[in-house]
Amino acid sequence: MEEKYRQVVEALEKRGIKAVFIPTKEEARQMLLDRIPAGASVGIGGSMSIQELEVEEELAAKGCEVLWHWRGSCPEQVNSLRRRALTCDFYLASSNAITQDGRLVNIDGTGNRVMGMVYGPPRVILVVGINKLSTDLEGALDRVRREASPPNARRLKLKTPCAITGECNDCTSPDRMCKVVTIIEGKPGETELEVLLVGEKLGY
Repeated sequence: MEEKYRQVVEALEKRGIKAVFIPTKEEARQMLLDRIPAGASVGIGGSMSIQELEVEEELAAKGCEVLWHWRGSCPEQVNSLRRRALTCDFYLASSNAITQDGRLVNIDGTGNRVMGMVYGPPRVILVVGINKLSTDLEGALDRVRREASPPNARRLKLKTPCAITGECNDCTSPDRMCKVVTIIEGKPGETELEVLLVGEKLGY
């Protein structure tokens, strides 16, 4: 299994994306905190993986300004936090899937999370659990639609068929989560992108 992780890390690095394998969530949490200096501004995309690591309070405790739209109290504030997060020094998120050859696959409803991964914040760190690994692009897209979107739709109480059935229906619901699909094939030109590949499950 560790050989499999090594191959993914090497594939990412060949694409110009920094990558490191970390065996446990706790080690990943500490590495993430060590990457971000005191006083930096930090935007967070919609990410159960980042929430599970519980880094928000510790970042704030060392003087970081943390902008996370999940903490907004009304639609206007949520949208403001989304936009402001794209101008931060660091952007934290996960990836919905990662292929064995190092491609990062993401599906988004609003688009702010995938935007933050490729342009805006100068430094982006994606924390990706082993449950996100897929053999190829087809498997990655299938994984997102089957394993990520339905539980996220239920969590957000969206009115989509997948929230009820647990299966992707290629719907036309206004609440549809699968509106924007991105495949990161290599390092975005103006963004320092790093993947922390974790040897435990994180997020959906």
